[in-house]
Amino acid sequence: MMRAAHTMAAHAASEGGSVPLPTAVSPASGLTEVELTWIEQRLEQWIRFGRVAGTRIVSRRTRVDAFRPGAVFAFVRWTSNDYGTVHSSIAVIAAAVPGAPFATHPYVRPGGDLLLRIDGWPKVQQVLAAIDAIEAAGVDPCDVAPDHWRHIGSQLAAGLPFRPYGDARHKAWLQRQALGL
Repeated sequence: MMRAAHTMAAHAASEGGSVPLPTAVSPASGLTEVELTWIEQRLEQWIRFGRVAGTRIVSRRTRVDAFRPGAVFAFVRWTSNDYGTVHSSIAVIAAAVPGAPFATHPYVRPGGDLLLRIDGWPKVQQVLAAIDAIEAAGVDPCDVAPDHWRHIGSQLAAGLPFRPYGDARHKAWLQRQALGL
């Protein structure tokens, strides 16, 4: 089935047609769900920041946090084995808005607007430090300009330093929001 969908999308693209993006058709609740598992020193997934709208306990080690449409959150994943870290990543995601295009991400249903995705513990630590600095400046990371998360992601991917998020930039973002820009 996936192969047929991929072939149809490739054919549409080659014929000059546009490939439809997935749109949010979430459960009746309209919430974006993030599955979190915690197995100490093996598999640790957590929300670094975000306004959780609800939580459902699945098992002793697994829960599902839900976010309202458009809510911004940071999802951290870390996996290890007997020899050390196998995988680490952080993603800053704006929860899917019903009817709007979105990107998929592991353990996030249906998905959302992927503002930042970084792999590798040294870079993940840099993003966590940036979040700490934003909070130290008195700004809730949920309210940071989406462009800033994209800036951090692109700069880290290029191996370049990123700008700190200061009070002036946050005030400019709030003014843009007030004007509907």
